[in-house]
Amino acid sequence: MLEKTGIPTKEMIMGVFPSIDRINKGPVAVVECYQNIPCNPCQTACKFNAIYIGDDINNLPELNEDDCTGCGICLSKCPGLSIMVVDGSKSQESVLVKIPYEFLPLPLVGSTVQGLDRTGEHIADVKVVNVLNPKSFDRTPVITIEVDRKYLYDIRNIRVGVL
Repeated sequence: MLEKTGIPTKEMIMGVFPSIDRINKGPVAVVECYQNIPCNPCQTACKFNAIYIGDDINNLPELNEDDCTGCGICLSKCPGLSIMVVDGSKSQESVLVKIPYEFLPLPLVGSTVQGLDRTGEHIADVKVVNVLNPKSFDRTPVITIEVDRKYLYDIRNIRVGVL
């Protein structure tokens, strides 16, 4: 499916997601990198050595969930926008999801936006909790959204200004 549509299968997605126990402990990266391409900014950016690619930059990144703090620096450095951070420690009803967002306008903190799945379909309205856009992120703002837990494995992007 990935080769034809660019959309990973549910099995592929579940294969890169941390365990729900780890997600519930606090923020942790999800590295949705499925193809061997020459790339390693995530490994270089991680100050905690939680992402490992190795000497061959064609290797897929491996995440050590125990070393990951969910800081999100890797998220802003990934040229493929393949990384997000999930945090299930705040609520039993919802999760916080940090995503890269390279569109304008940026959403406003406190606003409600459309939450989208990997096909770009609207699946739920979500609340914007935070917007980070420092120069060090190199024009890749990081948006934190609050999402109903039932969409944890489906949410991947947002659409602003359509409600």
